[in-house]
Amino acid sequence: MVANIGGNALVLGGSIAGLLAARVLSDRYATVTIVERDHLPTAAEQRRGVPHGQHVHGMLPGGLAVIERLMPGFTAEVTAGGGLTGDILANVRWYLNGKPLRRTTTGLIALSASRPLLEGTIRDRVRALPNIKILDGYDVTGLITSDEGDRITGATVAGRDDGASRAVPADLVVDATGRGSRTPRWLAELGYEQPSADRVAIGLAYTSCLVAVPDEIFGDDLIIVTPRFPGQRRSSVMQRLEGGRVLITLAGVLGERPPVTHDELPGYAETLATPDTYDVLRAAKPLGEPVTYRFPAYIRHRYDQLGRFPAGLLVAGDATCAFNPVYGQGMSVAAMNAAALGDELSHGGEPDPYRYFQSVAQVLETPWRLAVGADLALPGVTGPALSESPLTPDYLRRLQLAGTEDADLAAVLLRVTGLVDPPRTLLRPDIVERVERRQVATKV
Repeated sequence: MVANIGGNALVLGGSIAGLLAARVLSDRYATVTIVERDHLPTAAEQRRGVPHGQHVHGMLPGGLAVIERLMPGFTAEVTAGGGLTGDILANVRWYLNGKPLRRTTTGLIALSASRPLLEGTIRDRVRALPNIKILDGYDVTGLITSDEGDRITGATVAGRDDGASRAVPADLVVDATGRGSRTPRWLAELGYEQPSADRVAIGLAYTSCLVAVPDEIFGDDLIIVTPRFPGQRRSSVMQRLEGGRVLITLAGVLGERPPVTHDELPGYAETLATPDTYDVLRAAKPLGEPVTYRFPAYIRHRYDQLGRFPAGLLVAGDATCAFNPVYGQGMSVAAMNAAALGDELSHGGEPDPYRYFQSVAQVLETPWRLAVGADLALPGVTGPALSESPLTPDYLRRLQLAGTEDADLAAVLLRVTGLVDPPRTLLRPDIVERVERRQVATKV
């Protein structure tokens, strides 16, 4: 039996990052309390605190593997709720640079389900743990500190229904409140330096709609991905969901805004590099009105670069780094962040925030470089320059093009973008040689 590190851990935020953090904390603390401003549903339902939950969500294989370790049988529970599974390459239609990746079986699971079903399944598993308590319908109003101000000892909360305030003491507080996290401001109020922030201005806008379509349009495919590429500012992702529905998300960056009516959506889709989205929309029967979302920029707070930080406080999920959602990295990185928290707790004793944030920085590095590198390749996107890497945009583009002819290269690429293998895999001599061979063959 593992000894407890402390009495009560407090998680601020009951979304996926907070739920997974609570799951990990439950192994090492006597009790774990989750504070969430929404009144959490008891079923797989859309909720106000996740406005982007009505749009396409991706669960990358690397993140899914972590969740399966934390919650064995998770994938089976999602499929029992109507989610669908297949192979990340054999059952997903990937168009890169306007061309389809060559198909093969990779052995990596593609899980297609709505955000409410994914989050609801995780929430049910966490709720079932005997030492977890959920305070929903509460706003977090501030942190409680020691007299010296060098330790966080809990948080103050207020009921959204009655306004009544209460203090929740804790040996450890984990901020998982997402992009609206107030930890930088709270640190400043306590006399600490705020973390610097790397900001990428992408000007993303997207429109999503639920539809019913004839089965033959998708065939055996679960997801159809038509991403933008240099010279193209528009993109699309379509996925089959529980209940026989299809969710379509059309996106645009840097001023490109998808229309908001069913009548106009096919015209926007017709401008994409491939006709798949247009064909689906033309055959689709709407299941409700389209919904929109705006995402002007994504931000990484560099807690790993701080030299001074109060004990008893950690930050997780989007509160640390909120990714460009078109790459589908958010839920998977939240899972990997939870794994990093588990590693920190395994040392025994009080968690070390410096060691923890360094570990989280390592988790973030690959998805951050993949997203930022792709976005900065688009003229007009602004953000912090990445350190030099042999994985240049030109090499990655050549690799993608080679993957349209070479299924093995396509699989290697998806193992990296799926957060299963490290990026250095793409620079193995045999991979580089195959890319160069394909390039020569194409020119001949």
